Amino acid sequence: MSQTPRISETEWEVMKICWARSPVTAQEIIETLAAQDDWHPKTVKTLLNRLVKKRALGFKKEGRAYLYEPLVAEQDCITAESQSFLDRVFDGALQPMLAHFVASRKLSPKEVAELKTLLKQKDNP
Repeated sequence: MSQTPRISETEWEVMKICWARSPVTAQEIIETLAAQDDWHPKTVKTLLNRLVKKRALGFKKEGRAYLYEPLVAEQDCITAESQSFLDRVFDGALQPMLAHFVASRKLSPKEVAELKTLLKQKDNP
């Protein structure tokens, strides 16, 4: 897909289920979200319809059930959302964002080592 659709915060919750368990019925999505929080079935159906209109999800009718499948890859959506955040909050500059998170979050020694490894790998492709 050439353009990754913009997905809202609540739509992400639906997409996560679809990415993990595709194909999945609307009822399974409703039950999963209701178990996590107090989601109303009509809200979930509205979100499913929005995601279908955005072409993030496709569906097929099987008997009385609708089976939903993602039409966009999870990694493509993560990349698009990350870039959008970087552009909006840090004017597209990666270094200030990384500096902010490193300075403002408590990192374990393991996390620090993993970050160093990632940076070394970027330095030596």
